Amino acid sequence: MGQLAAMVLAAGQGTRMRSRRAKVLHKVCGKPMVGHVIDSLRLAGVSRIIVVVGHQGEKVMEAIGGGVEFLWQREQLGTGHAVSMAKDIFAGHEGHLLVLAGDTPLLAPETLKELAAAGRGFAAAILTARMPDPKGYGRIIRGTDGTVLAIVEERDATPDQLAVDEVNTGTYIFRSQDLFPALAKVRPENAQGEYYLTDVIGLLVEEGKKIGSLQCQDWQEAMGINDRVQLAFAEGVLRDRIRRELMLKGVTIYHPESVFIDKDVEVGQDTIIHPFCFLEGRTVVGEECVIGPGVRIVDCELGSGVEVQNATLVESKIGDGVRIGPYAYLRPGNIIGEQVKIGDFVEVKNSRVGSGSKVPHLTYVGDAIVGEGVNIGAGVITCNYDGRQKHQTIIEDDVFVGSNANLIAPVTIKRGAYIAAGSTITKDVPPESLGIARARQDNREGWARKRKGRADE
Repeated sequence: MGQLAAMVLAAGQGTRMRSRRAKVLHKVCGKPMVGHVIDSLRLAGVSRIIVVVGHQGEKVMEAIGGGVEFLWQREQLGTGHAVSMAKDIFAGHEGHLLVLAGDTPLLAPETLKELAAAGRGFAAAILTARMPDPKGYGRIIRGTDGTVLAIVEERDATPDQLAVDEVNTGTYIFRSQDLFPALAKVRPENAQGEYYLTDVIGLLVEEGKKIGSLQCQDWQEAMGINDRVQLAFAEGVLRDRIRRELMLKGVTIYHPESVFIDKDVEVGQDTIIHPFCFLEGRTVVGEECVIGPGVRIVDCELGSGVEVQNATLVESKIGDGVRIGPYAYLRPGNIIGEQVKIGDFVEVKNSRVGSGSKVPHLTYVGDAIVGEGVNIGAGVITCNYDGRQKHQTIIEDDVFVGSNANLIAPVTIKRGAYIAAGSTITKDVPPESLGIARARQDNREGWARKRKGRADE
């Protein structure tokens, strides 16, 4: 078949989404829908990908990133117009060209490979599907021998053609040397006044060229996303796929319908995920972890044997054997060593916590470096912000910080030191010393009785 290239049409606004955001930027399982399309193309072995952008093109390009080429369609005059703009790009291309929409996030790489195979020996091949409700789709018109004769858009279809339930999914493969000459003959003679890529099929048939087809086994895979209802439906389909794939790889998910896992998340073997958990972004969870219930993890890396319950973790790296929660909050920038305990109602931000350290409860650790074997008592606060800038707290190895202590940054607690409960520490504490900074207790006998007497007068 020669070199396989692809064009992704992602220039439209998507008015039915009722959104200020370009349609292809709406996320499905944590990734813009156009990103899913590009991922499938790469996994299908496509060597060159051209993305046609228009509405909010800069944002679309930013969301996609590198590894593809971009082509601007400044004026949206239809799918045929979009593809025709690539004529010079593919002038010397001797292989086939996949053309598909950027709003089809459920297309699987295997289907694209099958379509590429179905295109062998044909001027073009169409991916079709039998939809339970074909409304909104162009219909596939076949001859008495079953060959494809044309695609008729719904707005231009007759009542008999509207009764056809086999639809055009908007995904094609063309032989480049046949595609662009046919595109030059397309005219905007339709209800929309646009240049339809679908008209190429009829023109190729008129030239006596053969058109192939591949029917999707699962119609859901081929559906395009045009509104928020379809977006939610696609999200559900893809989440089912993700959970099923993980479970088949050895992950236990209790009550799968209540667990939400994004497309790029990785989960290791023998990990258990309890209900009401959200694993988002590019999160990686190691083996034999216990996640949940009630956990949200965003763009984090967790080692093996980690336990997290009723907690939120964001952009943090967690070592093996760490226990977190309940009701802990790890904000971005943390690196947590092995066998660390971060307990209930603890917040950690932009900090390093060394192996074997414990932050059991009711504590804030921010902009800090905590060594190994440290114990931080209940109610400890690293006072890192002076109203204008953040300062660092350093707690070296084997330090014991008593309950309800305030560490006023910048400050360093040296190795093996103790901080007395209730202290407000403003100066560095030497190694193996006791830091104590609190007012002497004064008991005034009879004070409460006298106060009560005055109140009774």
